[in-house]
Amino acid sequence: MKRIYVVGTADTKGEELDYLAARIAALGAAPVRVDVGTTPAGIDAEISAAEVVQHGADTTQAELASGDRGRAVAAMANAFSRFITKRNDIAGIIGIGGGGGTSIVTAGMRELPLGLPKIMVSTLASGDVSPYVGVSDIVMVPSITDLAGLNRISRVVLSNAAQAIAGMAANPAKIEDGRPAIGLTMFGVTTPCVTAISERLRDRYDCLVFHATGTGGRTMEKLVDSSMLAGVIDITTTEICDLLFGGVLAAGEDRLDAIARTRLPYVGSVGALDMINFWAPETVPVRYRERLFYKHNSNVTLMRTTANECRQIGQWIGQKLSACEGPVHFLIPEKGVSALDVEGGAFFDPEADEALFDAIETSLKPAPNRRIERLPLHINDPEFAQAATAAFLAIAKQ
Repeated sequence: MKRIYVVGTADTKGEELDYLAARIAALGAAPVRVDVGTTPAGIDAEISAAEVVQHGADTTQAELASGDRGRAVAAMANAFSRFITKRNDIAGIIGIGGGGGTSIVTAGMRELPLGLPKIMVSTLASGDVSPYVGVSDIVMVPSITDLAGLNRISRVVLSNAAQAIAGMAANPAKIEDGRPAIGLTMFGVTTPCVTAISERLRDRYDCLVFHATGTGGRTMEKLVDSSMLAGVIDITTTEICDLLFGGVLAAGEDRLDAIARTRLPYVGSVGALDMINFWAPETVPVRYRERLFYKHNSNVTLMRTTANECRQIGQWIGQKLSACEGPVHFLIPEKGVSALDVEGGAFFDPEADEALFDAIETSLKPAPNRRIERLPLHINDPEFAQAATAAFLAIAKQ
């Protein structure tokens, strides 16, 4: 029988765990309490911390006994992550916690499949939750008051959260679509291209477009690793600029590694590699203050990449794609890589673009499955979208 996992540190949140589990049971669902505390518990959870710890590393017990809270929390987070992925009876999962508990519970939640209901009631939910959510679909619920004993506010918050997780678990989303799914990356400055590609492929594929904001690329590649995509059309690789040069929308160091691991059909391009992203102008690092900028809006400042930076970006891409043994077709638009990189545009710089293109070509190791193609087009020209579509259909057949 599928059950709702109710997870928290029973040594400090036992009363709240009991209340939450009772509210879920009252709604007709089957809760199971899981203790992830690092000290002896105040309640007898159905799954004890000792059972969770058995799934941890060999050093977990020593870390818990060290007296160092940071080490103990990290060890329990690792153990819970391993424990939760081995369960096959989860209808949904709900956690409660402060700083330590949130860190432990969400570490496990992030390992679970997309679509499985996940709710985290946390004292940290009204702040920056990106370290806890990552590229998962965790719903963060502010606890309002601290989780230090039940009160008139926490009872309402926990009751609402119980209804939410019970409803999600009782009525799981069923999305039926006979088309295979593909991932596409887009930025505002490459929207015409990606939109045109999606329109051309929509009758054959479920086109999942990801905003290339760092999180978007990581999410897409998580789906690649999860075997949820049949291919990738990576038109907008701009997150690599931010990774290499300190921008705020950075890819992870493992960008493109999922393509190599899975050997999925991959069509790539150089979309928006002419820019590095920062927030408001005053947030730009001092070392960049004399560079060429474009004010996208009051909160986003774009900086033009130089020829030297473009050369480094190209080498990075070429080296990554050289590890790909699946079919790769990389397209280079010689007349510009974004809406700003067009003759007369704010970031038009043929010399920087050529440094980028040359570096990709010289860094990519030749192989029958890997092809680079230059096109005398701008990335947002309709003909470029047509070429990218044709390239994907061709390698998808392989």
